[in-house]
Amino acid sequence: MTTGVRFTRGCGAVPSALCREPMVSGSWWRGGPRRSWPIALVFVVGLLTLVQAPAVGSQPNILFLLSDDHSAPYLGAYGSPDVRTPNLDRLATEGLRFDAMFVSCPQCVPSRAALMTGRSPVAVRMVRFTSPLPSDVRALPDLLREGAGYFTGVGGRSYHLDGPAARGRLAPTVTTEVLDRHGLRTFKDRVDYVEKQPAKGWSRYGDRLEAFLDAAPAGKPWFFWLGFSDPHHPWDTQGLRGAIDPAKLTLPPDLPDLPGVRDDLARHLAEIEHLDGDVQSVLDVLNARGLAGDTLVVFMGDNGMAFPHGKGALHDRGIHVPLLVRWPGVVKPGESSRALISGEDFAPTMLAAAGLEPPKSMSGKSFLPLLRGQAFDARRYVFAERGPHVADGAMTPQISAATFDLARCVRSDRYKLIYNCTPHQPVGPIDSQRDPGWQGMVAAHKAGELAPQFVRAYFTAPRPTFELYDLRADPGELDNLAGRAEVADVEQELKAALAEKMILDWDFLPLPTR
Repeated sequence: MTTGVRFTRGCGAVPSALCREPMVSGSWWRGGPRRSWPIALVFVVGLLTLVQAPAVGSQPNILFLLSDDHSAPYLGAYGSPDVRTPNLDRLATEGLRFDAMFVSCPQCVPSRAALMTGRSPVAVRMVRFTSPLPSDVRALPDLLREGAGYFTGVGGRSYHLDGPAARGRLAPTVTTEVLDRHGLRTFKDRVDYVEKQPAKGWSRYGDRLEAFLDAAPAGKPWFFWLGFSDPHHPWDTQGLRGAIDPAKLTLPPDLPDLPGVRDDLARHLAEIEHLDGDVQSVLDVLNARGLAGDTLVVFMGDNGMAFPHGKGALHDRGIHVPLLVRWPGVVKPGESSRALISGEDFAPTMLAAAGLEPPKSMSGKSFLPLLRGQAFDARRYVFAERGPHVADGAMTPQISAATFDLARCVRSDRYKLIYNCTPHQPVGPIDSQRDPGWQGMVAAHKAGELAPQFVRAYFTAPRPTFELYDLRADPGELDNLAGRAEVADVEQELKAALAEKMILDWDFLPLPTR
């Protein structure tokens, strides 16, 4: 196996996804996935429910399940002791768990653009949060439909690639008027099926897949992108919240131990537990229709959680997300990979799985060999970018404290370089800045009660233009090494790699090096 790619194999009779193995370098949680006989038993039962696997080379159905604002390691399969996700854990044991999946942007619209196009958000002109996908940019559904005869559809939470909507509580604005007058919303026309809300609503999430399958022609392969609202803010799942004790949670090293932080995390994790049930209702439909063995299932987070150094930030909590792939007869169950994977890699991989050659315009790298258990020349770096975050084209301080923030980053297995292009912008979380966690941090800082490492991380003004972290020694990304002589070669190497990426993507920001 090529250097940079490691598979974790089983521990005796226990599926490997349950073994105590660390995640990718830089992970602050090193406990490894939990051993659990109930989960192991579910793994065996789950395999028995799968129908006859397809022959390698046939066109699979593709079910893409996308959670919203969901950071690794918050699944049981990733070793978190704080969240119960038996259904997603079973999906992991039936497939391949990726421990180093990094999206291309810590914000939903640009991240989804990269997933669908195989290119960076800046390369496809999707940096602004309210942009629609340009009509001249080919997307995964276009290519699957035209090149391989797939019936394609989208459902669930908004796919976010046609700009802001003017419906419900969102009144028409200049942005929506311009988009509609010039016919710039084209993504809905790139798919055969766009979910329509029934008059009585949905009784369960799986009904959304039922409706799509009812519309799909017999004998054609299909691609269905189903988005989930959880665990997006606001964290308002009531039924499960009391089952999570904030006092017993494991906090990452870059968050202060404050009551508000713990309460926010408990509310967020309750949303993930609710998500787990919704995912299973969808997978139940596959089983009931006898489609599980013919379907490539992908579960992924679109970007990180709405926490400090999460959504909207280029720290790992903002871009490191779970990725699980089940493909009966192709993906060997119960393994994991530590190969670096980018959000740009999703579209070319799905095209390759469908038997299509990814277009040369895609900068993403197909990881189909990993799915097939073959040798894989892994990436040396993944890249991500941070653009303006606004609700509807105008500055909205209630949504983000850093509306105009612009930043880029490059990450290897060990090091990360963050390039802050607007260092005078304040640091602040997106969506949750008015919640008890962030407000408690602000109050502790004003009272002089916040530990120095958290003051440096969240309240340094202006921020440094460059941040460099050794993720093995400092998984919390608290000790900025930029400018230090002992890592000068590493810093220069990462700056050069980032500059090359920015040049190739026609990035509009100044380069980090000459």
